Amino acid sequence: MSFFNKLKKRLLKTSSKIDEGLDAIVEEGGEEDVLEETVMEEILPEPEPEPGPEPEPEPEPKKAGLLGRILGKSEPKTVKKRVLDDDMLEQLEELLISADMGVETAMRVTANMAEGRFGKKLSTDEIKQLMAAEITRIMETVAKPLPIYSKKPQVVLVVGVNGSGKTTTIGKLASQFKGAGKNVVIAAGDTFRAAAVEQLQVWGERADVPVLTAPEGSDPASLAFDAMGKAEAEGADLLMIDTAGRLHNRADLMEELSKIVRVIRKKDETAPHNTLLVLDATTGQNAVLQVEAFQKLADVSGLVMTKLDGTAKGGVLVALADKFGLPIHAIGVGEKIDDLDAFDPEEFAQALMGIVAEE
Repeated sequence: MSFFNKLKKRLLKTSSKIDEGLDAIVEEGGEEDVLEETVMEEILPEPEPEPGPEPEPEPEPKKAGLLGRILGKSEPKTVKKRVLDDDMLEQLEELLISADMGVETAMRVTANMAEGRFGKKLSTDEIKQLMAAEITRIMETVAKPLPIYSKKPQVVLVVGVNGSGKTTTIGKLASQFKGAGKNVVIAAGDTFRAAAVEQLQVWGERADVPVLTAPEGSDPASLAFDAMGKAEAEGADLLMIDTAGRLHNRADLMEELSKIVRVIRKKDETAPHNTLLVLDATTGQNAVLQVEAFQKLADVSGLVMTKLDGTAKGGVLVALADKFGLPIHAIGVGEKIDDLDAFDPEEFAQALMGIVAEE
């Protein structure tokens, strides 16, 4: 199954909600509109009768075959459409807000969608296509893979709140970069949680990537500093540093993260070269607050969103793109290695709106 199909299937909670909502909106005040008023008429001429004996009684007429159905007349096809007016626009905005797109972004999407179409009749499918096109436009500028620099080692600091999926994301990215021929080293900077270290070690074995650890309870800033030295000595292309999950509203924990950044810069003043913020899609609009908090202390350079398979809040990614303009490097829809992939704005928009991809 392609990643798009998995995305479409696993965003079902969101897309079904939007599907149902759009159907209800168009149904309310909508009217049947003819799609096909005419079809091809019978074009085969009647053959000239040949002289012969008296014809036998005509048999009962047979049902038209495939050719006859194609060439004959058929009933006009209709679809429900509704005039796009202020009331309908307000309902569309509310629907997008309910999918966690945020007020400002929802208003922008619907306003742009309505431009030049106000007062015209639209079907559910037409609305979905228009919304998907507008969402794609918003997100095209932020769909960027993680940049790879000539600097060795390139230090990638991975941050986020508790349970956002940082450790799994690091393992998947490390495995993918290793598969692409990069020399990768992982530093298990979550020194206070043994399970996180063990999880990284499992990923390290799976990807044949070394995992640098320190005794439980060690200073994570010191581990990060030492890991940079070891990665440099080994000629690593990438050093990926895990960090402990921390709530964005806990000043003490956020200061600890700030300390890691300060210590890293004593080794290399340009590091970290990437700071990835891993976001859990199930947190909804709270993700906006997380981006604001982590940007202040860790200079976030890009986003990864996980757990899109377990939420009806996929629209928050559109809100983040619209508000911050930070690169979205990857999205995740599950636990397997191929459940994390580069972010494609068009595929995401179609999946979010419940549009089936053409084979």
